[in-house]
Amino acid sequence: MPGSTFGTLLRLHTFGESHGEAVGGIIDGFPAGFRPDFEAVQLQLNRRKPGQSSITTPRKEDDKLEILSGLFEGLTTGAPIAFMVRNKNANPADYEHLRDVYRPSHADFTWQSKFGIRDHRGGGRSSARETLSRVVAGALAEQWLATFGISVTAWVSAVGPIQMPDDIQVLNRQQIDAYSVRCPHEDTANKMIELIEELRHDGDSTGGVISAQILGLPAGLGEPVFDKFHAELGKAILSINAVKGFEIGSGFSGSSLRGSQHNDAFVASAEGEIETAANNSGGVQGGITNGAPVYFRAAFKPVASIARPQDTVNKQGEHEVISIHGRHDPCVVPRAVPIVEAMAALVAADFLLRSNAIINTLKG
Repeated sequence: MPGSTFGTLLRLHTFGESHGEAVGGIIDGFPAGFRPDFEAVQLQLNRRKPGQSSITTPRKEDDKLEILSGLFEGLTTGAPIAFMVRNKNANPADYEHLRDVYRPSHADFTWQSKFGIRDHRGGGRSSARETLSRVVAGALAEQWLATFGISVTAWVSAVGPIQMPDDIQVLNRQQIDAYSVRCPHEDTANKMIELIEELRHDGDSTGGVISAQILGLPAGLGEPVFDKFHAELGKAILSINAVKGFEIGSGFSGSSLRGSQHNDAFVASAEGEIETAANNSGGVQGGITNGAPVYFRAAFKPVASIARPQDTVNKQGEHEVISIHGRHDPCVVPRAVPIVEAMAALVAADFLLRSNAIINTLKG
């Protein structure tokens, strides 16, 4: 099927379904001669996997990574890196009563309309379990980016109406992971956890916002027209299940400001480097990175699978009332943090490779 591949020079192709044998991917274009730390990759998978806390889905999966190709004596060879994670705790029986019913706000109807057939077991290919493959590829991209001093960090800044204070300086993942909700502010995190547990008890769900930053990117990444850095980043983040909004820098709030308030003035640093006094642009101007931190946010809708009764119709258009009793998150954002990090890392790594390719071509 089209649309299962992401990237230009660094390309990820994913496969697998939520309740199939396995999910996995093929990474093509990863630089040769790099020694990956697969324990660090597994740590990112563990941050995404189900059953990790009382506020996530109770589905239990080990999510153990298996590398099938692309390495020799621990080093990447430049060949495609194939990998997979086997599904150990699939339970398709939970979905049998939904075989001919269209779940509200799911991909059931649209998938049936497009393909004429659908996997009703947890949404099949449209399930967020597909994002596991993105986390693997993104974790490898992060490690390569780190050799250039580039890092990606994401955190939960809102759950439902509860928002983290804007003046909190996010430091590292240890600070973010101190709370199961992955919000690095104790009072806010506790309120978020209380709300999520209340919603789980009520058979309901909520959405949230993940904020993220990419540090260390050099100026000059991105193209000025269709391949703008922030346009590719937006595409990457909006491709994540349940994401309904993306904004970079000042985002929508910047539209209410005057130019005199919003413009990022250029200054010279103590070292003589050109930088901006503010960062309303979010590190990107004219579609090209300017060397400042790339700061962006992703808005996630409420989880569509809820236990409360909902009106819908079946394939024949007949009215039905359904309750979805499978294993689902009352709020997806705590587990989506490493997914956002992964997609941002893939975009950054791809643009860095594209920039290096142009430089090498000019040198040649």
